[in-house]
Amino acid sequence: MTILAIDTSNYALGVALLEENQVLGEYMTNLKKNHSVRIMPAIQTLMQDCDRVPADLTKVVVAKGPGSYTGVRIGVTIAKTLAWTLKIPLVGVSSLEILASGTGRHFDGYVSPLFDARRGQVYTGLYHYKNGELIQVEQDQLIMSDDWARSLIKTDKPVLFVGNDLPIHQEKIAEILGTKAIFAAITEHNPRPSELALLGQFQSEEDVHSFVPNYIRLAEAEAKWLEANRKISKGQD
Repeated sequence: MTILAIDTSNYALGVALLEENQVLGEYMTNLKKNHSVRIMPAIQTLMQDCDRVPADLTKVVVAKGPGSYTGVRIGVTIAKTLAWTLKIPLVGVSSLEILASGTGRHFDGYVSPLFDARRGQVYTGLYHYKNGELIQVEQDQLIMSDDWARSLIKTDKPVLFVGNDLPIHQEKIAEILGTKAIFAAITEHNPRPSELALLGQFQSEEDVHSFVPNYIRLAEAEAKWLEANRKISKGQD
């Protein structure tokens, strides 16, 4: 089994090749650059360096969001195209779950990965490892960061927060949770594409035609378009 993992859901861009029980290669950057321009060359370079060709791939795993609307769409579109043309399975994995998987494996507590969603909001969820398996405790959601921190006050274990956007919300979280809040090191904030590949290794495949990203919320332009069309529809009733 040779798995290609693709993550363009946030500023961090990552691709990895996982073959059986070995990470053949991994490429990752955390730059504010256009993913649509860089992702295909990154995949091509990784494949060439690992002496693999598209026909060797047996599965494509992609970060399905939440995150940047454009970024999520780029990764999902490329993954769907590859899976369809190569006739191989496609698997989608939560972008938050990837972060939790990488940092929480040896942490005796809960993990709260987060991405900034502007206006004091975050995309986040709650995870923990049990018997070597990553378990989701609270579903991925969009919530005010202070409301999220307050909801974790009663947890029975410390909470590890992780993500490149953590500095935006760290002071507020620390104020509310005190010593219960643990903050990951900067080297742990980038989601590892090899973790993405590992998470998707044995997950059920998606229908390549109906699979869509998990934005959690609509982009502002899409929300306004839907609202305008609802008003038009009501006016025609």
